[in-house]
Formats: sequence, structure tokens, C-alpha cells
Amino acid sequence: MLKTFPKGGVHPGENKFSAGKPIETIELPKQVYIPVAQHLGAPAEPVVAKGDVVKTGQLIAKSTGFVSANIHSSVSGKVLKIDKILDTSGYKQTCIVIDVEGDEWLETIDRSAEIINNTDISAEEIRAKVAGNGIVGLGGATFPTHVKLSVPAGKTCKYLIINAVECEPYLTADHQLMMEKGEEILIGCKLIQKAVGAEKVIVGIENNKPDAIKHMTELSKKFEHIEVNALKVKYPQGGEKQLIKSITNREVPSGALPIEVGCVVQNVGTAFAVYEAVIKNKPLFERVVTVTGKSVKKPSNILSRIGTPINMLIEAAGGMPEDTGKIVSGGPMMGKAVSSDKIPVTKGTSGVLIFPEQIAERAETYNCIRCGRCVGVCPMGLEPYLIKNMAAVKMYEELQAERALDCMECGSCVYVCPAGVPLLDYIRLGKANLNKILRAKKS
Repeated sequence: MLKTFPKGGVHPGENKFSAGKPIETIELPKQVYIPVAQHLGAPAEPVVAKGDVVKTGQLIAKSTGFVSANIHSSVSGKVLKIDKILDTSGYKQTCIVIDVEGDEWLETIDRSAEIINNTDISAEEIRAKVAGNGIVGLGGATFPTHVKLSVPAGKTCKYLIINAVECEPYLTADHQLMMEKGEEILIGCKLIQKAVGAEKVIVGIENNKPDAIKHMTELSKKFEHIEVNALKVKYPQGGEKQLIKSITNREVPSGALPIEVGCVVQNVGTAFAVYEAVIKNKPLFERVVTVTGKSVKKPSNILSRIGTPINMLIEAAGGMPEDTGKIVSGGPMMGKAVSSDKIPVTKGTSGVLIFPEQIAERAETYNCIRCGRCVGVCPMGLEPYLIKNMAAVKMYEELQAERALDCMECGSCVYVCPAGVPLLDYIRLGKANLNKILRAKKS
């Protein structure tokens, strides 16, 4: 019997139109727009100025704390300006704008295609290279990876869990990365294992990717203490706490981190980025992005440089469909609709999803009918309708008591609501205001 998590979950249509499409590269843009905040934590501080000439892979913004990440140039050229540019959320944030003049990489980066299986590197050196090369979680959360690799004193990691689930409908970037870069990913897994001191590595893949399960299982035979687990298809199987429960049957307590139950979770794309950072000395300045949609002519998996405007990716996938109603950065469940097709690709951009007009509009909203479906599907065991009502009337103390901060914003409640109530919008607003209050109390 396939493993899965016990609480809640939904089964949206998979719509993996780009599955099996080889990773392709596109021509470089004329300009890139590289945000200094592409990660959770403090924004990086620019270390270049207008007129500076930079190479591909060069540090252009330095982390400003432990929970922060370095930013590197994804192209070679001249810094045009440092300006405020619209980001995925529709807010203006600081970006380094570079006019592209060729593609001259730093000499320290190993650009050869040779696969090097070398794990004879100290844990301290692995963490230093990961931090120096700006690696963050590529599953969407963009948490600085070196922080996760620094297990707190007194804690022990038994299981390193590699999230290769890719449970979001439409997205296939991780799937294709496994098919093309499987061995490099597993070397990255061994490097992470050494950094955190884990006894065992478990790669979790949903059962709708049988080719990836077979491929990674065969490759894993070359490595000690790595196994591949096939998981039942259920959203949000890729949630950190859900994945830990599915694979180890351990439950992370409310408000706690996975290390409390002896686990560290990393995305499969992050494992590949760690391999490139440690073995090839390559900073994180490009990533695979799925460009897809029901009306997209050529659904694709594109290796895109950070800072590339997403309209270039859309053109490479056959152009903007005439019936486009909405563009989403990420997947349909947890992604965000964007206000422009000129926003840049960032480290956290897993997909560019184009919705036709007929499914882009929100459903008409009616009064809650007290059916309880939102409660039944919540993977965290919360009561979304109640949290929504409390957020609407600013009952912040009650929100905290109802564990609103445990909400992972998976969108399952909205997906099943027959009344079309925008539950997650209210929950996000309530969480944001509650976090402000808690931060103010701490300070």
C-alpha cells in the first residue's frame, strides 16, 4: 500500500501537459532585473553600483544576516541602475538592472558536463559553499539552505527527506530534472546528508511519476543509505509536515520545526543546486521553470536565468494565447496571479501558468452553507471557516488559539468550498496581521 498522510487532502486534476518535455534553454534577454530579496529573511545588500561591469556568477548583493542569501549575476554586462521594480506580489522591491553584454562566466565555475561524485568534503565546507553560492529552497519557500544545514546544538537528524513529490497540478520542472540530472541530484543528497549528519536519505516521489521512480531507484543503488519511496497521489503531499508523516509516520508538533522529530526536508531541485554549488562552484543564478496552461501551444520546461522577464519564457512556449485571462507564478493551488508579464524569474519561480478567461475568473461567492468540507480537507486539522470569520473581525488572540499560524496556505479549503468563499484570502490577511502583533510584542 502506498504511503500518504492521514488528514485531509484533495485530488485536483493533474494537467501535467509539459511532462516528458526535455529541459531547454532560451536566448538571453537584453536586460535582467535581479531582486535583492528572493528568499525568506533579510534582503541582500547590493555590492555593485551603476556602471559596474559584472560577469555571470559574480556576487552582486551580499546577505545581511544568518537568515539571508547572497545574490549573483545571471549574465555578464553592465549595471544600468538599482531601482524599484514590480515583483510577483505586485509590490515594488529593489532590483539590480543589468544590460546584457554576452555571457562571460567567472573562471572559478566548472562548466564541464562531467559528473563528479566527490563527497570527501567536510560538513563545514559544504555549508560554507552553499551559503556563499546563495542556495535557497527551490520548492517555493526559498528558505536559505545553509540555515537548514546547520542543525542546532542538542538536536539530531535521523532522516534527510528529499521532496520530489511536485504535487502542484501543471508543474513538471522537478520531474524532468530527475530524469535528466538524477545522478547529480543524488550526489547533492549525499552532500546534504553529510552536512546534517543524517543516518538515511529518503526520496519521496508521487506515484504519477513511474518513470522517475524507476530511474531514481536504479541510480540510488550506487549510493549507500539512499532509498526511493513511491507515495500515493494526494495534494498537498509535498507539504513538509505531510511528507514527514507520510514517510516516517512522525508528526511535527504545532509551531515546531522538522528537526524536532529528527528530520530535515529539502527539495529535489535544491539537492541539484547543492551539487552544483559544492562540486562545480556554481552560484544559484538559473533554475528550471515550467511554462504551461491548457491553451499554451508548447508547454515547456525551461532553464531560465534569474532576472529574465517571464514574457520571454511565454514566447518560447508558443506565445501568449489569445484567450489568456490570468498569469500565475507557481502552481494553481499556491501560486500568485501576477499583474504583468514583465516580472522577472526569481529563485522561487517554479512555474508560469497561463489560465484561459473561462477559468480565470473567481466563482461567484455565496453565504457559507456550513457543510464542513473545508474542515474535512484541511491537512493541518484546522477549521478554515472559523479562522476566516475571526480574521474578518480582527479577533487576533482567538486566531492564535485556533492555530492559524499552522495554516500552510495550500488552498485545499478554497478548492472544495461550494459557496466560493475566498477563505484563504482572509486567512492570509489574518496571519499577516497576527505576525505583526507577535513581532511587535517581541521587540
